[in-house]
Amino acid sequence: MRRGGLTTGLYLLLLFLSGVAVGGFGLHLYTLKVSASVNPRNPEEFRRRYIAELQTRLKLTDDQVRQLGPILDETRRRHHELMDKHRPEMKAIQDDQVQKIRAILTDSQQAEYTTLLAEREKQRQHH
Repeated sequence: MRRGGLTTGLYLLLLFLSGVAVGGFGLHLYTLKVSASVNPRNPEEFRRRYIAELQTRLKLTDDQVRQLGPILDETRRRHHELMDKHRPEMKAIQDDQVQKIRAILTDSQQAEYTTLLAEREKQRQHH
């Protein structure tokens, strides 16, 4: 009888560990899919996915898809013009924030903040 209880315990432990492994793997796959769909890597990827979603959900014809291209191109151009126009104002707001944050930091925190800002700028330029 003792042997049966030990075997049952080992099977239950194996079942539990299998569940943990499968759950962890499933979470990993879900996280990859969600992060990829929420944050496409570049504007062309976003555009491709957006057009594909419109085609699928709205059942666009080939002619409608061809007409969509110039509409998206114009929107992108207008968006860039607006961003370029307001970039100096946005930079001034950001610089003001950095100055105010620096005013509350100690010397050692200042050095780490400078490093943090440099890292964020490097990440921003890669995206």
